[in-house]
Amino acid sequence: MRPEALNPLFAEVQTLEGVGPKLLKPLERLGLARVKDLAYHLPERFVSRRAIADLGDGNEGEQVIVALTPIEHRSPRAGSRGPYRVLAQDQAGNICALTWFGKAAYTARKLLPVGERRWIAGRLDRYGDMLQIVHPDHIEIESAAHMGRLSEPVYGLSEGLTQPRIAEFVRQALARLPELPEWIEPGQLARSGWPAWRDALRLAHERSDQQARDRLAYDELLANSLALLLVKAEGRRRRGQSLVGDGSLRARLQLPFALTAAQKRAIAEIEGDMAQEAPMLRLLQGDVGAGKTVVALHAMLIAVEAGKQAALLAPTEILSRQHFENLRKLAAPTGAEVALLTGRAKGRERESILMGLIDGSIDIVVGTHSLFQEAVAYRDLGLVVIDEQHRFGVAQRLALAGKGRRAPHTLAMTATPIPRSLTLAQYGEMDVSQLDELPPGRQPIVTRVIAEERIEEVVEGLARHLARGQQAYWVCPMVHDSEAADIAAAEARYAALKDRFGQAVVLVHGQLRPEIKDANMERFASGQAKLLVATTVIEVGVDVPAATLMVIEQAERFGLAQLHQLRGRVGRGAEKSVCLLLRGKELSETGRKRLALMRETQDGFRIAEEDLALRGGGELLGTRQSGETAFRIASLDQVQRLLPAAHADARLLMERDGGLTSPRGEAARLLLYLFERDWGVQLLRGG
Repeated sequence: MRPEALNPLFAEVQTLEGVGPKLLKPLERLGLARVKDLAYHLPERFVSRRAIADLGDGNEGEQVIVALTPIEHRSPRAGSRGPYRVLAQDQAGNICALTWFGKAAYTARKLLPVGERRWIAGRLDRYGDMLQIVHPDHIEIESAAHMGRLSEPVYGLSEGLTQPRIAEFVRQALARLPELPEWIEPGQLARSGWPAWRDALRLAHERSDQQARDRLAYDELLANSLALLLVKAEGRRRRGQSLVGDGSLRARLQLPFALTAAQKRAIAEIEGDMAQEAPMLRLLQGDVGAGKTVVALHAMLIAVEAGKQAALLAPTEILSRQHFENLRKLAAPTGAEVALLTGRAKGRERESILMGLIDGSIDIVVGTHSLFQEAVAYRDLGLVVIDEQHRFGVAQRLALAGKGRRAPHTLAMTATPIPRSLTLAQYGEMDVSQLDELPPGRQPIVTRVIAEERIEEVVEGLARHLARGQQAYWVCPMVHDSEAADIAAAEARYAALKDRFGQAVVLVHGQLRPEIKDANMERFASGQAKLLVATTVIEVGVDVPAATLMVIEQAERFGLAQLHQLRGRVGRGAEKSVCLLLRGKELSETGRKRLALMRETQDGFRIAEEDLALRGGGELLGTRQSGETAFRIASLDQVQRLLPAAHADARLLMERDGGLTSPRGEAARLLLYLFERDWGVQLLRGG
C-alpha cells in the first residue's frame, strides 16, 4: 500500500484549481494525470526577456516584453487556414502583428480589446515588412516590472494548453510537495553538493540549475537500480528447481549448421544456471542473425529433458508465429510437442492448447501476452524465454514467472545490441551472455546509399531482381501521408509498386487487421508474393531466407539501431544480399554520419555505441521508436554520468546499510513508490 506521505503527489490533476474537463485531454496527452506528473514536468529551457519601450529597439528573434495598444483585428478569409492577426502599436507608433494560428480568435478578442494597452511577452520576429509576435506567451494588464517574468521556464505543451496555464498548474503542484526523508547515501550527497529533494524540484522549475537536475535524475536512476536489485535478490530467495537434462532430446537435433563458439559458450552458461536451485535470470544478447533462437531451443529442451515445460513469449503475433514455425521444424526430430497460443486462438483450438498445457502433453508453447492470462495454467513450467525483452515490462515478466509451481528459470533475449554503458540501466538484475559472432557461411550484406531522385533506377533494379525469382522488402517510415512533412507512406508506395508488379506485391503495417497482416506475411514467407512493402513492423523477427534485397526509403529518418535491425531481415540465406538506403534531399550532418556508418560496418555492437554518441541527449537505445522510454527525468548524458554511482549506492543500501528496514531503507521505499517501480515494490516484505 502506498505510504500516506505520498498521497498529495498521487492526487489527480482535477484536484488542482483551474483544471476542468476541457484541459484534461491536453494534460493527458503530455502524460500529466497526477500532481506528481506536473511536479516532474521539468522546463525544456528558460528564456530571458528584455523589457523594451520601442519596438525599434528590439532585435529579430529576441524574447521581449513590450507595451502595445491593439488598433485592429484581422480575421482570416472564410474557409481559409490563414492566421488571426491583431495589429497593435507601441508608444512610438511602431506597428506589430500579434499572430495566432488555429482556434485562437476568441482568445485574441477577449484579451486584446481595441484601444486598451496590454503588456505582451514573446519572440519578436518579422513577416515580410511587418514585425510580428506569433502566439504571445503572456498578455497582461500590469507593467513589465509587475509581471516579474524577465526570466521564465518554457514547458512542453500540447494543443489547448498555454505557458501561463501550465506554469500555474506546476506552481500548485510544487506547493503540495511533502517533506520526505533523504534516501541518498550521505557521503554521495556531500560529494555532489546536491540540494534536498523538495528544494531540487523547486529549483529545477525556477532556473537552469544543473545540480538540481542531476539530483532528480539520480533519484530516478537510484529507484531503477534498487528495483532491479530487489528483483534479483527475490529471485535468489525464491525456491526454484534444479533442471538437469540428460541430453537425449538435444542429441536428436539435426541442425543444418554447426554451432558457433559463442553459441556453445552461451548454452554452457545457461545449462550451468538451470542446474542451480536459484532461478536463472539471464539475458542473451546477440546481433542480428547470431543464432539466439537455436540457443533458446537448447535451453527449452534441457527443461523438457528434466520433465518440465517451457514457454517462449514474443511481443507480436507475427514474431510468435515465426518462432513457432522455426521451433516446430527444428524440434521435429526430438519428438518434443510445440504449440502456438495467441489471442487469435479461439474455441476448440484454444481449449485443446489449454488442456495440453495443463496435462503436460505440450512441452513447449510459443505465444504473445496470452501466455500470462489468468486462464492459462501449466502442469509444470520450468523455463520462460522472453524474446525482445525491451518490449515487456518487468511486471509482465514476473506475471509469467508466477505460472510455475516453483519459480521457473528465465532467459530473456534481445536482438538490439546495447551499449555497455547502458546495460546496467535496463538489465541490472540479469547475468548477460553475448553472441558476438555470426554463423559460418553468412555473406556480408552489400549496403549502398542512393539519392531519392534516383528512385526510378531503383525500381528498375527491383524489377530485374524479381524477374530472377528473388524476393525483396521495401520499407517506408510512415503508414499514411503526412500533411506536415513530405514523408513517404507505405500505402502510397504499395499502390505505386502494385501498379508495376501486380499481385506479386503485399503490404504489412501495424494498422492492418491482424488476419490481413498475417495472411500477407504468410504469402511473402511462402514465396507466393515476391515484394513486401512495410513499415518498421518487420524490424524484428521476420525470417525469409529467400529475400535478398532491402530498400529503405528516407533512411535518414531512422535511428541507427533500427536501420541495423531492418538490414538484418536480408542476408539470412546463402545468396548475396543488398541493402539500398534511399536518402532524402535534406540530409543533416548526423543523418550523413549515420548512413556512412551503415555502409561501413555490420557490427551491431559498434553501431550501438556510435548510435549512442550520435544521439547525444536524444533517444535512449531507440526505445522511443518502439514506444517505450526507459527514463522520464534522466537524460542520456545523466544516465552515463550518474548510473554507476546510483547502482553502487543501491547495492550499498541492500548489502551494508540495512536494506529496506533501516532508516535510509524506509526512505528508499518512498522513492520506489514515487517512481512507480511497482514490480520492485511488490517484492518488499510487508510492503
